[in-house]
Amino acid sequence: MVDIVKAYVVATVKRGREHDAAQKIRSMKEVTDVLVTYGLYDIVVRVEAKSLGQLDKIVTDIRQMAEIRQTSTLVGSQ
Repeated sequence: MVDIVKAYVVATVKRGREHDAAQKIRSMKEVTDVLVTYGLYDIVVRVEAKSLGQLDKIVTDIRQMAEIRQTSTLVGSQ
């Protein structure tokens, strides 16, 4: 049995680029959901990765997007 690493990435985005960033993030294989939100964070991303190493790569890829200003990652446990 393989344990899946489930995490949420919340991000602040450059003004007016929320939907562009969300669309790019949705195309990532391990991303299971993306919501554009209102409040402290602009986007919430749900990720299911095969390992912490894979999660690290996904988060790094999100952080390197031109639209992204800042992220915070919450890793779940069961």
